[in-house]
Amino acid sequence: MKAATASLTGVERHFDKDEVIVSKTNAKGILTYANRAFLRVSGFTEAEVIGKPHNILRHPAMPRSIFKLMWETIQAGREIFAYVINRSSNGDHYWVFAHVTPSFDAERRIVGFHSNRRVPERAVLDAQIIPLYAELVGLERRAADPRSGLESASQHLQDMLRTKGLGYDQFIFSL
Repeated sequence: MKAATASLTGVERHFDKDEVIVSKTNAKGILTYANRAFLRVSGFTEAEVIGKPHNILRHPAMPRSIFKLMWETIQAGREIFAYVINRSSNGDHYWVFAHVTPSFDAERRIVGFHSNRRVPERAVLDAQIIPLYAELVGLERRAADPRSGLESASQHLQDMLRTKGLGYDQFIFSL
């Protein structure tokens, strides 16, 4: 996998505000579909991503605590909106504003997930998201072990939301 071995370049990739990056996974997060925008921006070919875990795109600056929240939300059958930094195949990165929804079968069982990603507002990234994510990643990394780091960062996020008197969705849409 290119992303696993590619060093980070520090170069940010961009995509057009009218483009939508789309992917679909099965219930275990294995990619089953990626549109042309996904492939172009990520730098992967279709053959390199289909059948692979969606986390092939995981960037180390993306807090695990946000992914935990996202995973818990969609596995509970609810949609979620989140800012995400992804790593492309060559080590570049790109930011997205993601809308992830579960896909259901006729009996309302989750059979997969569908994600649409749009260009995020740069001012929101710079003023709110990048500092928050750096704080969360710092908590995750400073902990004695990965599990306690995840718990610490998740608790910090919940405490921040409680202090603001907002749920996660309210917070995201208040930015």
